[in-house]
Order: sequence, then C-alpha cells, then structure tokens
Amino acid sequence: MEAAASLVPTVGIAPACCALGVSRASFYRTARPPVGPSTPSGDAPPRRASPRALAPTERQAILDQLHAPRFADQSPTAVYATLLDEGVYLASERTFYRLLAENGESRERRDQLTHPTYHKPELLAVRPNEVWSWDITRLLGPAKWTYFYLYVILDIFSRYVVGWMVASRETAALAERLITDTLTKQEIAAGALTIHADRGTSMISKPVALLLADLGVTKTHSRPHTSNDNPFSEAQFKTLKYRPGFPERFTCIEEARSFCQDFFTWYNADHRHAGIGLMPPEAVHYGRATDLHASRADVLRVAYLAHPERFVNGRPVPPPLPTAAWINPPVTTKSEEVSQ
Repeated sequence: MEAAASLVPTVGIAPACCALGVSRASFYRTARPPVGPSTPSGDAPPRRASPRALAPTERQAILDQLHAPRFADQSPTAVYATLLDEGVYLASERTFYRLLAENGESRERRDQLTHPTYHKPELLAVRPNEVWSWDITRLLGPAKWTYFYLYVILDIFSRYVVGWMVASRETAALAERLITDTLTKQEIAAGALTIHADRGTSMISKPVALLLADLGVTKTHSRPHTSNDNPFSEAQFKTLKYRPGFPERFTCIEEARSFCQDFFTWYNADHRHAGIGLMPPEAVHYGRATDLHASRADVLRVAYLAHPERFVNGRPVPPPLPTAAWINPPVTTKSEEVSQ
C-alpha cells in the first residue's frame, strides 16, 4: 500500500493500483483513518443514548400500565387506545410493543385454544386383508338437499371392495353392522387387521371404536383436513362418480342400490386397476393374480416371437404385480439413502 501511495501523486490512484495489482477498495480502506474513537481492546465504542429515549421511570410507568389487572387480557394496541381515551399519553404504540419484547413478554397475552398434534398415519399392507380403508360418500337424492349415503370398505392391497351399503342416513349403528358383517364374511382373525378411516362422525364414534376393540381390530384415522391420508377410498369414490351412466341424481334409494350393485360387481371382477398391475381387484384379493400374470406373459411372448421387429424395446412383459401398498410411506432422507 505504501508503494501505491507513493505513485498516486504521479500517475493517479487507478493506474497505481492497476500497476501494483492492488484493488482500489483496499487502497481507500487503508488510506482513510478510522472514524470515531476506538477502545484499547479494539471493540466498537458504546452507543450514545438518544436524547429522545425514555427515562427509566417513564419506561416503568408504561410497564406498570401493561401489567395492570384491567389490561391483562388486552393487546398493547388496545391499552394504548384506552389510555388515549382517558387523556393519558405515555409513549407511542410501537414503544409499548418494544418494551414488552425487551422484557420477554411479547407472546400472545390472551389464552388461546391449542389444537392437538395429530400423528401422520403410516400403514403398510403386503397381502390382502391386512389393511382396510373405509369411508362414506353422499349420493344426490331426488330433490335438493336430499342425499343417500354410500358406505364402502376397501382392501388397500388388492383394491377389492370387501363391503358396501347404501343407507338413508349416516349413523354409527349402520357402520357397526357393515363392519361386523364384512369381518365375518372375510373370516378375519383377531389382531390381523387394521382399519383406516377419516375423522367423520361415524368413524370416530365410540360405538365403532368399542366394536373394533372387541373384535381385535386396530383402528387408525387421517389427520384433520388431510385427504391424502385416505387416498384409496378417495380414488375409489372418484372411479364411482366418473363411471359412465352415473346419474346426476338418484330418484330413490332402490335405484341407488341397484346402480351400486352393478358398479361394485364390475369394479371387483372386471375393472383393470392401474395400481395393481392392471389386474381385477378380485384376482389379487383371492390369489389368482399370479396365474393371470403368467398367462399374460405367455401371450406377449408369442406375440414377440411372431414379430420381434415390432418391439423396439425388446421382449414385452406385463405390468408387475403389487408387492406392497402404503398409506404415507416413510420419507427417506438423502443421508439415509447414502448409508444404505
């Protein structure tokens, strides 16, 4: 820097810094003396108090007002406005907030309702009749504000509808009856099944909870306002309501039951479900999917041998069979992936 300073009077600052490879910012920083006094330790000097700062007694007067019983459940804004109405000005509204923050009292001054923390359900099924999902959807009735209620129980591994019912109302008693009949029909042993549902009134009712406990069935629930926690039932209802021929309204409950009877017969036996390797849910649920998969592979093998030039990606294979079905699979972090 001294060499650059000696050249400056002759060639100027920029040429001198360029010739010596020194940045101009470093030159200016070195050439200018520090502004203001410095302490022996090198620390910045303490800030000088503003002449507009409140005196300690004034600060305490504000805190006393904020701590007064009549203001215990009011915000600093409300306290400030109330004092103004009483002809008292102690400081600005912002100063009220700043003094509270300095004293660690800037939290919500009123008691607030706190919601419980809901656990995210993480359910795994690797075979039929291991995890069921059930839900209720409304079907439009003949007149405005009239509905029929469709109860559906679905196996999440096979996507097979193990039980359903159309009723004129939604009650826990009807849900109990449907669950009991379906468990009996599927011959479910105690401790072998988990039933998942959202937080509808019938799902979280005490009678249903006691029934499942008596039958040795584990129950889980979605988090509030989280439809992704019950994806299989939601997707099945969409398939129902987007099915060709699904009416805008049902004229009577018998029509609704007749339509659902035809729909679920088709859905279980004939619907090629993309989530289970384009298999019918019935084939997966009752163990016929392996033979059907092998038969499809034979058909594709024959087609490939007849015209291999048509299959540019090699020998075709049918979609793989399902091996697991998750509700909210665990999230694997990058560090866990590396360790694996």
